[in-house]
Amino acid sequence: VLGATLGFVALLVLAGLGLHRLLAGWPAFALALHWAGVAFLVYMACKLLRDDGAIGPEGVPPRASFWNGALMQWLNPKAWLAATAGIGLYADDSATALAQFAALYLLICYPSLLCWVCAGTLLQGRLRRSSALRLLNRLLAVLLLLSAAYLAWPS
Repeated sequence: VLGATLGFVALLVLAGLGLHRLLAGWPAFALALHWAGVAFLVYMACKLLRDDGAIGPEGVPPRASFWNGALMQWLNPKAWLAATAGIGLYADDSATALAQFAALYLLICYPSLLCWVCAGTLLQGRLRRSSALRLLNRLLAVLLLLSAAYLAWPS
């Protein structure tokens, strides 16, 4: 959780140091990024809708590490979209605004990710049956589609 939080905040800060100017200078790029994010949410929802809920062979998954959590954010398209969209919307050209935004994200991101870990731990025992996992995947797919529809709706 700490690695993922710090990895995302580092991505956010570095995006703010360079991508903010790109987004401000090229509104078409920001719009393309917005629609790419909507498309990615729909893609993930489709993958969840098609998943059969089959659980692989039993085994102990490798233990997550600080560095895996931090580096995973740099490979996560949703993290890139959130960082660039947040910078474009809430941070101006000042270093102070970027530092405040990063600090706020640090305070929000850690408890949020911790909640996901706790929820995953609690649900793990209930999702041993493929039918239960399939139902959860369908529910999450519908929520992703609703999120994509909200983002696609004209403001």
